Amino acid sequence: MSSTPVPRPGGRSARVQAAVHLATRQLLDEQDRADITVPMIAARAGVTPSTVYRRWGDLAELLADVAVAHLRPDGEPPDTGTVQGDLLAWADQFRDEMSSDLGRTMVRDVVSARGVDSMDEPCACAQFSKSQLGVIVERGKARGQQVVPVDVLMDRVVAPIVYRMMFGLPMASQADVHAWVKACLKDAAPRQDPKR
Repeated sequence: MSSTPVPRPGGRSARVQAAVHLATRQLLDEQDRADITVPMIAARAGVTPSTVYRRWGDLAELLADVAVAHLRPDGEPPDTGTVQGDLLAWADQFRDEMSSDLGRTMVRDVVSARGVDSMDEPCACAQFSKSQLGVIVERGKARGQQVVPVDVLMDRVVAPIVYRMMFGLPMASQADVHAWVKACLKDAAPRQDPKR
C-alpha cells in the first residue's frame, strides 16, 4: 500500500480550481482585463493569493487555464451522417467561436502564456481540434466514407482560421471555410484513371 496521498476527484483542489475559475470569469465580465489582479481574483474566490500563485504561477497562466477550460469541447462534434456534413458543421462552429471577441481573447490568453520552452509541445487548443476532427474521421471510416487525414484538416482548415485571427487579418468567411473543407475532400478522393 502506498503512503502517497491520491487526490480525490471533486476534492478541495477541484473546489479551489472551480472557485478561482468562476471568480476570474466574473471579473473578466465586470471590468477591463488590464485592471484584474491575482489578489482580486483570490479575494473573490475566497482563497489566498499564495494559493493562486502556487497553483498557476502568475496571472497569465491563470487566464490561459480559464481559457482552455472554456475552449474545451462539451461533447463530440455533430453527426450529420456524412463526413462532408460533419466537417462543414464543425468548421462553421469553430470559425464562429474563433471569430468571436471572446474566442479571440481566449486563444490569445493561451498563446501568450506559453513560454519559449513549451513551443515544441502542442497547445491544448490544437489538441482539442485534433481530437474533434479525429472523431469525425473515425466516424466516416466506420461508415465506409472517404476521409481526410486529421493533419491535413489541421493544416488546411484550422490553421488558416487561427492564422487570420492571430494576425489581425480579415476573418475567414463561411464560404472560405466551406471551400477549404471541400478542397480537402476533393484532394482525398481516389483519382479516376483518365484512360477509362
